[in-house]
Amino acid sequence: MEFNNLHEILRGLYDEMMPLSETMAVVAKGVAGLGALFYVALKVWQALSRAEPIDVFPLLRPFAIGMCIMFFPTIVLGTINGVLSPIVKGTHSMLEGQVLDLNTLQQQKDVLEKEAMLRNPATAYLVSDEEFDKKLDDLGWSFDDIATMVSMYRDQAVYNIKQEIKKELREILELLFQAAALVVDTIRTFFLIVLSILGPIAFAISVWDGFQSTLTQWLSRYISVYLWLPVADLFSAMLAKINAMSVQRDIELLSDPSFVPDPENSVYLIFMIIGIVGYFTIPTVTSWIIQAGGAGNFTRNVSQAAMRTGNVGAAAAGAAVGNIGGQLLDNKSNAKGQKSN
Repeated sequence: MEFNNLHEILRGLYDEMMPLSETMAVVAKGVAGLGALFYVALKVWQALSRAEPIDVFPLLRPFAIGMCIMFFPTIVLGTINGVLSPIVKGTHSMLEGQVLDLNTLQQQKDVLEKEAMLRNPATAYLVSDEEFDKKLDDLGWSFDDIATMVSMYRDQAVYNIKQEIKKELREILELLFQAAALVVDTIRTFFLIVLSILGPIAFAISVWDGFQSTLTQWLSRYISVYLWLPVADLFSAMLAKINAMSVQRDIELLSDPSFVPDPENSVYLIFMIIGIVGYFTIPTVTSWIIQAGGAGNFTRNVSQAAMRTGNVGAAAAGAAVGNIGGQLLDNKSNAKGQKSN
């Protein structure tokens, strides 16, 4: 089974698990309803206790969240996935274009590399059996010719062994690269399923006063995890572009008849290793794209600064009042002393 089919299975798994969120919505309705009751009662009681008019607009928040819970798969998941899916398709098309260009350039490089080695008499017999047999026919049966034959067989065997080892190592690294991509996609699918199924519970808890940040945190985490796949495609497209530029540079060098190719070229293998390591940095990168609570943190810092300023001002005012009171007492005592004299 190809890796592309495995990725398709993960996407199908996500679609199959989505109806389970409706089961959680039944439980979430009760939690949200109880939270809405306490939330509205508290706000109304606070307004009445202060003899202030009741602001109806903030009281609509629990009912809006309740509507989202009732139609969670359609309103919430359908909207978010519908907005983000073009990003996934766009990055995947970029990856496919870069991979197609890389494969075309790699085939062109292989042909030019073989032609360059055939032009060089010292390496032609390594890549062509006809050149090898032709060189053997030109040799005689003297001791020097026999030594040359042995050296030719040895060089060809060493060259073939190196090429086989390089090919096997390349296949292993490509397998590990695909496996790393599959690991990231599997973890992403698991996180999305958990967030989707338990999403109605998170929405219900956010109705309760003091837990409003649960809603923004859920949205930020869902979007962040959903963007793992586009970021992975961008990373793969970047690696494919780098390899394509490297191959294109090699093609330009191979176009020179005097250029002798290096059979030990391992740039592709190095970038495969970089790709394997880089795949596991994708969750960190996506956490930089979207964050929730920034304004809340700013407001919290401003509030803390205001409280500190208020405390300092209160302390200064208290000290000033104390000084004034002390001066009044001193003046009063002096007045009494003068009167007694």
